[in-house]
Amino acid sequence: MAAPPRFEIHGAVARVQLDDGKVNALSPEVFDALNAALDRAESEARALLLIGRAGYLSAGFDLKVITQQNKAAAELLQAGVRFLARLLETPLPVVVACSGHAIALGALILLAADLRIGARGDFKLGLNEVAIRMTLPNFALHLARERLSKRHLLRSTLLAELHSPESARDAGYLDRVVAPEELEAVALEEAARLAALPRENFAGTKARLRGATARAVREDLRSN
Repeated sequence: MAAPPRFEIHGAVARVQLDDGKVNALSPEVFDALNAALDRAESEARALLLIGRAGYLSAGFDLKVITQQNKAAAELLQAGVRFLARLLETPLPVVVACSGHAIALGALILLAADLRIGARGDFKLGLNEVAIRMTLPNFALHLARERLSKRHLLRSTLLAELHSPESARDAGYLDRVVAPEELEAVALEEAARLAALPRENFAGTKARLRGATARAVREDLRSN
C-alpha cells in the first residue's frame, strides 16, 4: 500500500504532502487520508498547503479503479468530487504547490485551490480526458469555467490541450511559477501570509465568491 499523505504543522499552516513514490494516483484510501488531514487542518491551523512529490502533484484518479464499470469506480468518482467541493468550501485558504505534472483530477485540484504555485520544468498540466476517450463531467467544467481564462477555456477542455507551467499560468491553472528548489519555501510563505488574514472575513468572502461553484459541483454529484 502506498504511503498516506503526510501531515505536518508549520506555524499556522497545515502542510499535507502527497508522495506515493510514483504518480500520486488518487485512490479511495488517499481521499480518506486527505479528508482526515483537512479535518485536522480546520481545527489546528489557519491555512492549508497541499504539495506533491518532486515531478508530480498528481496524475489523477487511480486508473486501476476508475476505468472499471463498477461500484468501486463510481464510489471513487464520488470521493473525488466531494474532495473538490471541500476545497471550495473550507474556510481555510488553500494553497497548492504544484511540484510537477498535474493531469486530470490533479489539474482540477489546482482549479479548486485558492492560490497555486508551480515548479518550473518539463511538466504537463491540464485536462486530457477527451484525448483518452473520456467525456469531461459537469463538475470539471464548472471548475474550468470559474478559473480558466476565457481565451484558453475551449482549447483546455474540448481540445484536451496540456500546458507547460508557464502556459498553465496564462491559462489559469497556476498563479505563479518558480524554480523547483524554491517551490516549498515560497508556497509556505504565501500560505503563512494568507493564514494571517482575518479568518471570518476570508471565509465569508470565499463562500460568496466560490459558493455557487461548490454548490454546482455537489449538485452534479447528486445527479450521478
